[in-house]
Amino acid sequence: MATTLLARINERLHQFSKTEKKISTYILNHAELIPNMTTKELANKADVSEASVIRFAKTIGIGSFKTFKISLAQELAVKDGYITDFSILQKKDSPYEMFQKVVHVNKNAIELIMESLDKKELEDAVNVLKNARKIIFYGVGGSSIAAMDALYKFTKLGFQVEFNLDFHYMLSKVPHFNSEDVFVAISMSGRTKDVLDLARLSQKKGAKVIAITNINKSPLYKEADIRLATPNVEQDFRIGSITSRMTQLTIIDSLYISIFNSIGENVLDEYQEARDHVVKLRR
Repeated sequence: MATTLLARINERLHQFSKTEKKISTYILNHAELIPNMTTKELANKADVSEASVIRFAKTIGIGSFKTFKISLAQELAVKDGYITDFSILQKKDSPYEMFQKVVHVNKNAIELIMESLDKKELEDAVNVLKNARKIIFYGVGGSSIAAMDALYKFTKLGFQVEFNLDFHYMLSKVPHFNSEDVFVAISMSGRTKDVLDLARLSQKKGAKVIAITNINKSPLYKEADIRLATPNVEQDFRIGSITSRMTQLTIIDSLYISIFNSIGENVLDEYQEARDHVVKLRR
């Protein structure tokens, strides 16, 4: 089993300089606070310079303090997120205790997106989607929930949107793509064959591929034109998609709200008309 970041720091504690020990001791005692701290904040808490904090990250084999925070946050999220793996059977919590833990891990997962998501990539995705002729959202398993939600939201905006769980049906739609179209591939692992096949075919047709996938070196992450990176908050072998689904839905919501903020005035009449029909259907 790979050594965790905190375990690595603890093992090297006796090797560190006086300054490095100050930093490492604070990190080990307040690990859950570090992902939301700046270099200046950690430096003040550990009573060292900002430069020392930056050097410390490199000393333990991490390229930058930002990367260190992401790695630590993901480590803590997976540790806290045991509710999605089979070790949950070893703990007999009450339903309300489980509810509290679900809220906790979902909240942490959403906050981690602030570290994994690149601002420029998000802006590029919004611009590409806003000007798309056609959009396909696709994901399987738990990721299909985010794709279905995107279908509903972007249809309301007036876009030509497709999503269907039937891979063969989707395979018949992609050949009609061109350079004005967008394929949004949703996959936690970035290795799901059906998603990869459709993404690659879309690129061959000239369409842009936006990936909503974990920040890793998966084929989807490497091959996509635009990467909306989600944090690694769940093990691949788990009882179900919980925290990973929340990160995907948060990104879909962000895309939807951003585009509505840009073009919403053009579709207000359609929103009102749809709303009027919905109200009439109520008993």
